Amino acid sequence: MRSEQGAGPKMRRRGGWLLTLMILAGAGGAYAWQGREHAAATKPAARAPAPVPVTLAPVEQGPLAVVLGGLGTVQAYNTVQVRSRVDGEILKIGFREGQVVRKGDLLAQVDPRPYQAALDQAKAKKAQDEANVKNARADLERYTKLGDYASRQQTDTQAATVNQLTAQIAADQAAIDNATTQLSYATIQAPIDGVTGFRLIDVGNIVNAAQQTAIVTITQVEPIFVVYTAPEEQLREVTRALAAGPVPVEAWSTDAMTRLSEGRLDLVNNQVDTATGTIRLKASFANKDHALWPGLSVSTRMRTGTIPDAVTVPDDAVQHGPKGLYAFVVDDQKRAHMQPITVGRSTDGRTQVTKGLTPGQTVIWRGQSRVQEGALVAEAKPAGQEARPQEARQADNAALASSEAR
Repeated sequence: MRSEQGAGPKMRRRGGWLLTLMILAGAGGAYAWQGREHAAATKPAARAPAPVPVTLAPVEQGPLAVVLGGLGTVQAYNTVQVRSRVDGEILKIGFREGQVVRKGDLLAQVDPRPYQAALDQAKAKKAQDEANVKNARADLERYTKLGDYASRQQTDTQAATVNQLTAQIAADQAAIDNATTQLSYATIQAPIDGVTGFRLIDVGNIVNAAQQTAIVTITQVEPIFVVYTAPEEQLREVTRALAAGPVPVEAWSTDAMTRLSEGRLDLVNNQVDTATGTIRLKASFANKDHALWPGLSVSTRMRTGTIPDAVTVPDDAVQHGPKGLYAFVVDDQKRAHMQPITVGRSTDGRTQVTKGLTPGQTVIWRGQSRVQEGALVAEAKPAGQEARPQEARQADNAALASSEAR
């Protein structure tokens, strides 16, 4: 009896604990279920992908200059190494290094005294011979008047003496001219207009006509030449353009960032270099601002003609793919589509499209790396990177036509 009475309270306590645990588990499950339902109700819907920011440009149609590029070197129009033509001491230097000199300007003065003395001596000799011939003519006149009183031999001898002295006077005049020339050589003058280089002779040095050291080198830079090369495949095009009229040539810095000067093609060399397959060309430039300097390396742009109605896009709009060239065309819904194209010339940042695009279409100029077929795009124009206006290019082509007409 006692064991049964003791087991009753224990069973009741155990049942109470189990009931409590069941109630707590049910409440926790209900709370978790309500949390999941609330999270599912508040989770936002997936957003559509954002448009890809790109730079757009229109497909244009208009005149496109045909420009052939090359690399060249600037050469002086004339180069003169000024040397002394007489012997003597340098008394004066009449120029500064790097000075622009004109023809006839004083460069150096050689001691003129020996040459002045030689000139004075030649003049004195001529005066002496003129006095002698005057006396000889007077004697000949007297012998002639004597008639039969003077022998024929005396008359002939006196006539020969007069002729001999007359010839001597001519020789004296030649000696005077030579002495005058030698004296003029003592004053060394600039033979051409140009720019002086380093001075190689100082005051007090002795110079002579046989020495190899020049006093100074003068280079003529107005006008100036640029000698450059072109592939032999372009020879026919260049010669045809040169036969039609002046061919404009622009000289640019080697990084193609700065235009230095404008000139025109003067000469196509008379043979092709078989080793390199190139032809040498020479263009002249007025070079009033001395932007070109002898020995300077430049890049050249030679305009051989104009394509009147070329369809063009910016150079960066042309992309290279596994199947060839293409461009991204943007439709009215701002979606990009790959369009295969065929290209021709490229000039001033514009490429001619011969097949695949029509004027008025819009293409992606920059930012293609993130664009895929059918992607939504949005135009972004960073400051300073807008497409060059078509009107500006048309103005350049009008200026080109005007220069070609001149």
